[in-house]
Amino acid sequence: MDSTKKIDPEIRALYENAHQRVKQKKRLMTHLVFFIAGSVIFIVLNVIIGYQSEFKPLGMDWFVTAILIWLFFFLVHAINVFVVNNLMGKEWEEKQMNKLVEKQLERLRELQKKVDKKHPIDTGSTKIQKNNDL
Repeated sequence: MDSTKKIDPEIRALYENAHQRVKQKKRLMTHLVFFIAGSVIFIVLNVIIGYQSEFKPLGMDWFVTAILIWLFFFLVHAINVFVVNNLMGKEWEEKQMNKLVEKQLERLRELQKKVDKKHPIDTGSTKIQKNNDL
């Protein structure tokens, strides 16, 4: 690709957003692989090797409790990637930014009106006086 060509800013923003989404989904799939592998290791440790087989928090084998806790965090991760990001993604962020900027501009307009009312600038009379001084 020719490095002298400029990429359209809108296309660039779309590309960056797509790149970010792909990275999020890739991290989620990596989390899923680690969850499955970790769960298998927990089961092997407890059932086959017998590690801490007498330890039963909440009345269940420890590996079941550990897997359920890990599953909860995996589900939170998945909800964040697929639900929250869709509801509060790039478009939502831009809308919120626009709202805040508009509020700030409105506040600045109000302050400017107060300043103009309190300290008006009379440009017309200064021109007349300059002409009279000549």
